[in-house]
Amino acid sequence: MKIYDVLILGAGASGLMCAAHLNDKLSVAMVEGNEKVAKKLKISGGGKCNITNVAVSEANFDGDSELVEYALSVFSKEDLLTFLEQNGIEPEIRKERYYFCQESSDEIIKVLKDKTQHFETLLNAEIFTLKKVNEIFELSTSKGILKANKVVVATGGKSYKSIGASEIGLDIAKSFGIKVKEFTPALVGMTLQKEQFWMKELSGLSCYVNITVADKVLKEEMLFAHKGISGPAVLSASLYWHKGNMSIDFLPELNIFKLIEGNKKLVSSAIPLPKRLSKELLKALDVEDVECRKLGKEGMEKLKKIHNYEFAPAGNFGFTKAEVSRGGVLSQELNRYTLESLDVPNLYFIGEVVDVTGELGGYNFQWAFSSGVVCANSIF
Repeated sequence: MKIYDVLILGAGASGLMCAAHLNDKLSVAMVEGNEKVAKKLKISGGGKCNITNVAVSEANFDGDSELVEYALSVFSKEDLLTFLEQNGIEPEIRKERYYFCQESSDEIIKVLKDKTQHFETLLNAEIFTLKKVNEIFELSTSKGILKANKVVVATGGKSYKSIGASEIGLDIAKSFGIKVKEFTPALVGMTLQKEQFWMKELSGLSCYVNITVADKVLKEEMLFAHKGISGPAVLSASLYWHKGNMSIDFLPELNIFKLIEGNKKLVSSAIPLPKRLSKELLKALDVEDVECRKLGKEGMEKLKKIHNYEFAPAGNFGFTKAEVSRGGVLSQELNRYTLESLDVPNLYFIGEVVDVTGELGGYNFQWAFSSGVVCANSIF
């Protein structure tokens, strides 16, 4: 039976980028459970794929900062843009910070497929188990047994079950005694306690906010939804929230007291937010909607909370709505410079299956690409 130099489990962003940087003299096979490669790349960003961000550093990730910092030093945002440019792709910048494919995600998928076409790709191959026998890995799949000297696990996370997401990467790690953190939903909308149900009445409205959670401040749009709150600021905040309070500044660019000082308008009219929101917010803060100049000392004190509305979410919308999974193979189980298991030689883990998760805005694809290159550079 043929023994491959390398088997890559999963042909998504990290697996494809890893393969694209491997020596083409190696015998390599990518094993993919779907009928096509890169299905998550295909559908992300409304089909245009938010590839990376204008500002990328280890501070944009939840995980081992030194591991992320090293991966970004090996294959940075600038390196990714150069790689794309050399292959005829010029991403466009949206909202002054997000890099998207101009036409569609097919642009980057085509490049990755072209770069890996000399390797074998086994599609519709469900992965069952991986074991090591006499230093050779044996992979059991729905297409039969495959053998290899080295294995790269790039199976992704648990979100997007509709495109084949599963926990097989964690199952493989655990079968070798490698420690993992179980997957939980991340970059996901948040549900509310009864005291915040007023937000659900505003379903469809959005506003620019600053959300503070732990030691992070997330600055973006928040969307009120019938299940709770969502939008870019909330999705990124969900990455850092485990339990307890977070706070919202509804007027991050302004000072509420300067807005109302000497103002003859009603407080709800002086607040530059959608009228429905300003009225509901005043009710939530227990502030009477009177002329600004008639607002008493107690009302002024309560109004401070418009810049610091604290509450504890009830939970989140779950995996069906999550952009990514938080958790994965623990970083201390891996060689920081190669992403090889410290205890199982020649077994590597990259991308979302590793316990590194980025904020919303292209960071998770950047991690997928960077970790894929780190791994490829260590395989000879």
